Amino acid sequence: MAEIKDPENTIIVELKDGNVVIELLPDVAPMHCDRMKELAREGQYDNVAFHRVIDGFMAQTGDVQHGDMEDGFNIRMAGTGGSDKKDLPAEFSGVPHDRGTLGAARSANPNSANSQFFINFKDNHFLNRQYTVYGRVIEGMEHVDAITRGEPPASPDRMISVKVAADA
Repeated sequence: MAEIKDPENTIIVELKDGNVVIELLPDVAPMHCDRMKELAREGQYDNVAFHRVIDGFMAQTGDVQHGDMEDGFNIRMAGTGGSDKKDLPAEFSGVPHDRGTLGAARSANPNSANSQFFINFKDNHFLNRQYTVYGRVIEGMEHVDAITRGEPPASPDRMISVKVAADA
């Protein structure tokens, strides 16, 4: 397992092939990090589908409203919802959208991020300063690379569980 320097700001995502360890960046995007930890601690990310996975670009998940594959799942609606919490203001920074970084998914409104996020498969610097970066994969990127592709995938993969390392 990767060396976890700050368990309170580390997320462990269980995928079908193994765990993905994400180091959050609270100094860069504190509100986004707090939201991810809050939803993880509530169990809202458990069983949520990767509803948009584009080869050579990114894997998107986190629609806790429509993406829970164990509770009211609707692949046509997955990607259109969020949580019952208010949207977050953008926390743009100079941190680049490199391979393995976590970005906040949003609508055309920069201040509309809620629960959805994506993990970059490659460096996607055209997204820099347009989408909030608030974490990076420090272990298990090979498991992210193995997520089933599609918009939406015919048989989507899911986040089996999402935990804050301090609680695991």
